[in-house]
Amino acid sequence: MQSNRLLFFGIISIAVVVVAGMFLARSLLVNNDPIILSILYSTEKDAWLNDVSSGFTGSVHGRPIQLEFEKMGSREIYLSVLDGSRQPDVISPASSLQISILHDQSMVEDGTPIVSASGADDCRSVVSTPLVLVAWQERAEALGWLASPDADMWEQLQAAVVNPQGWAAYNHPEWGFFKFGQTDPNKSNSGLMTLLLITYDYFNKTAGLSTADIIADDYSQWFGELGKFTTIGDSTGTFMQEIVAFGPSKYDMVAVYEATAIEQVDNAAGRYGALHIYYPPATVLSDHPFCTLHADWVTSDKVEAAQQFVDYLLTQPVQAKALELGFRPANPTITLDSPNSPFTRYAANGLKIDLPAEVELPSGEVLNTLINFWNRHHR
Repeated sequence: MQSNRLLFFGIISIAVVVVAGMFLARSLLVNNDPIILSILYSTEKDAWLNDVSSGFTGSVHGRPIQLEFEKMGSREIYLSVLDGSRQPDVISPASSLQISILHDQSMVEDGTPIVSASGADDCRSVVSTPLVLVAWQERAEALGWLASPDADMWEQLQAAVVNPQGWAAYNHPEWGFFKFGQTDPNKSNSGLMTLLLITYDYFNKTAGLSTADIIADDYSQWFGELGKFTTIGDSTGTFMQEIVAFGPSKYDMVAVYEATAIEQVDNAAGRYGALHIYYPPATVLSDHPFCTLHADWVTSDKVEAAQQFVDYLLTQPVQAKALELGFRPANPTITLDSPNSPFTRYAANGLKIDLPAEVELPSGEVLNTLINFWNRHHR
């Protein structure tokens, strides 16, 4: 009896040791190292991402997700991916315009696109903001914009900019020449958006923009005259700051993001009259897509990590913070007409909840032609 009992406990002890050894071996094989998710993003959403990213606590197969950010200009983002100087897992330029260029260009160079078209499951918009024209209300009224809300803004703007009489043609010689500013499409997404809307408007269309349109002689002459008298800058934020700081002595009107205008509305109060926001007859959105690259360094774990992070950015609390900063949330549960929304607070400054129809996103080839067209007229 004693020997049987000893044998039984001996077998149990061996079993415990074996099971413990199996668990130990398995634990040694499990990779608990963090998944480093590198994200290259545009500067416009820097404040928002800095504010909300610390609240993200995702993991994949027990491995925590560690976010690694780098910010740069939207054009720089896709150029750095194309030339291989950066190898991020996720990119987020300001607009799907850059995604379109990167998609088409990488297809030409490598035979396969390194990124999906915007709107795919692995290329999702998280916030948006349209291009707007910000002007001193007195100047816009002199152009007749308030009296004729359906007026062709771009045509009238071009006519005012190139008129050799300046504001004297509008009964205000004391204002000098008409001063309009936009950013360089080579350096800023808002500049490319402005150029795209001006071009679409000239051809009286909202879709089907072609290379043949852009290189047409009549458009080259019309736009060339506008370009000679337009102030060009590198930064959308700088334009908005300067129209507020220096008033109409420097700019009568600038093309900026709606969110950028919202940032400065309070700062403009009481300076040089009312600063008003105007929406072009057709719009284009800076839709801030987050796109996972199709590259050999992007593992399946990183793909899942990227999906989790974008899901987090689309949650209600995170989207509400984006609205506070003037962005339009991609989450449809966040309404723009709440009492604390900037769209409610600044409605008197021209902010609108409903937007005009969007223009069609051209192919990457057409967008590159448009940028080359700009360079021929400004360099």
